[in-house]
Amino acid sequence: MKLFHKLGILLFYLMALPSHAEIPSDVDIADLKKAALQIDQQVAAFYRAKKFDVPKVADDATFMRRAFLVAVGRIPTAEEALDFLEIEDPLKRELLVSYLINSEGYHSHMSNWVFDLMRVTERGNGERTPRVPYRHWVREAMASNMPWDEFTKRLLSSQGDGWDKETGGVGYYTRDLGMPLDNLSNTMRIFLGERMECAQCHDDPFGDTERHDFYQLAAFTHGQGAVGQSFVAPLISEFNTKEKLFSPEYHAIKMLRVGVYELSLAGGGNGRIPLPSDYQYRDGKPGEMVAGKTPFGKMVRTSDRKDEGDGRVKLADWVVNKTEGQFSTVIANRMWKRVMGKGVIEPADEYVEAKDTNHPELVELLSSLMVSLKYDLRAFQQVLLLTKTFQFATNPQASVLEGGDDLHGRKIDRLSAEQIWDSLVTLADGNPDRKPRRSRDERIIVGGRPVLVGKKTMSQLSKEVLALQSEKDVRAYFDKLLEEIKMDDHYQASGATMSMTAKGVGDGSNPMVRASELSSPAPRDHLLYIFGASDREVVDAASKEPNVGQVLSLMNGFVQDNLVGKSSAHLYKCLEGVSSNEEKIRRLYLAILSRPPSSEEMALMMEELKARGDEGCRNMVSALIMSSEFIFLQ
Repeated sequence: MKLFHKLGILLFYLMALPSHAEIPSDVDIADLKKAALQIDQQVAAFYRAKKFDVPKVADDATFMRRAFLVAVGRIPTAEEALDFLEIEDPLKRELLVSYLINSEGYHSHMSNWVFDLMRVTERGNGERTPRVPYRHWVREAMASNMPWDEFTKRLLSSQGDGWDKETGGVGYYTRDLGMPLDNLSNTMRIFLGERMECAQCHDDPFGDTERHDFYQLAAFTHGQGAVGQSFVAPLISEFNTKEKLFSPEYHAIKMLRVGVYELSLAGGGNGRIPLPSDYQYRDGKPGEMVAGKTPFGKMVRTSDRKDEGDGRVKLADWVVNKTEGQFSTVIANRMWKRVMGKGVIEPADEYVEAKDTNHPELVELLSSLMVSLKYDLRAFQQVLLLTKTFQFATNPQASVLEGGDDLHGRKIDRLSAEQIWDSLVTLADGNPDRKPRRSRDERIIVGGRPVLVGKKTMSQLSKEVLALQSEKDVRAYFDKLLEEIKMDDHYQASGATMSMTAKGVGDGSNPMVRASELSSPAPRDHLLYIFGASDREVVDAASKEPNVGQVLSLMNGFVQDNLVGKSSAHLYKCLEGVSSNEEKIRRLYLAILSRPPSSEEMALMMEELKARGDEGCRNMVSALIMSSEFIFLQ
């Protein structure tokens, strides 16, 4: 193939982006490259100070696979790998980064990261009713590249209807229904890198936070409740009894309670809170009302004499704008860890002032860059992907520094469960990002069956219900709704109950879609869960630890059924029209490991193919996917 033709393929491939993935007009690639250079200069200065040798630059194959897995969470297809590796152009790495970071795959991979961080689940309180609106709100925020400061403010100050697309962020609070103090401690950990869990019950023996400090902070969010909950409470009590169990009334009121009221949030935060009955310190008495007061940064206070009603707005503004760079430093470090594999500050969820880190100047640079980019996480990550630091060859040795990375080449890291799943889906069914995203399930489900289909959606129902202003109005609405449900053909029909998960993405199934489009969290028998995907109960709960179940899953589960033993798998399309065994081996290596085989590997696989033919190809696929090279990121 002639060089100009190869370059033409790459440019067409890289620039053929969907309209929603175009590079934003306010992001100047020249500015991003300048910022990348500044980061590299800081790293170079650190090398000189530590007398480190400058690592070699990774070869094209290693860079390509690394960039795909980091930016979009999957390996390249065989076609993508061939297109990139066969082109000789000094700008091809930069072009690849631009393509990846502005693709649908980036949105999907970022969604997985935020789902874990925010503990986004689709079910709660043991109910089958999902928190679909909140999950969808977060997914759309990532798809639209909502700036992190705006995302944070909208979550922390949210109130209203959980089904409304504008206020769906209330799911951040309703996800922790009845546990506002736990929610607050998670807020401080996620956004500010402060661990305050201990201070809920006693002064923190390992930190500076006192119990009184924690309750002053909790005052900002105190007073949470469902919209109109007092209006529906008598109905819930009336029909949530043994006598009414599984009756149409029971199912209908349960749907309203769990699917409407408990997904809504009223009140903006009282700004004051009573100390608990077991309060044990001299700076307050049990039951004493304390006002809101922030523990660090620019002080924000509320009144202890009256409820102010805007506590969450004040808290959100303080977190984002009045913590003296802590907010920007924490998210910048989280993004560095996401791209580079290890945080400049470790653990990434424990804030350390720049002057006390191994890289003070770099930490300050990253924090200021995040602010200058207006908290655009996509642009920030693009800067990191454009650095020479990202391109350094793999360093198999652990960091020589405590509390952060030594920046001396990328550390080998096991793929996350989502990266493994999305890569296997790529091998089985081709580029998964060409498929449409999962839509929000708006069906009204009563007693396990969809009702009023084509007549009313959950969004419409929720809006009508939450607008009711009295118990009398709620009763009248409920009576009318109940009659409509009883007359509905779907409700009267017998048969298997339907889950309330999204269409085609039910529990226990293995549809060929990305992890971000599956149920959240994954069912316990799914490959995602087996490989350590978070159960979304605590922040950052995913695990990369190996176990025997993972080996058995690869040998006898998805890989065997959808790749090794399935001749129609997309993986084998790269062999179409190929007659020589040498080229078959090369294509399979490119498809699975994103690199050509070494001479030793070629000789070994040639013997296998000569001896076993097509069966040898399947054996090769099984061996390569089971290899540590496939499971690890270099």
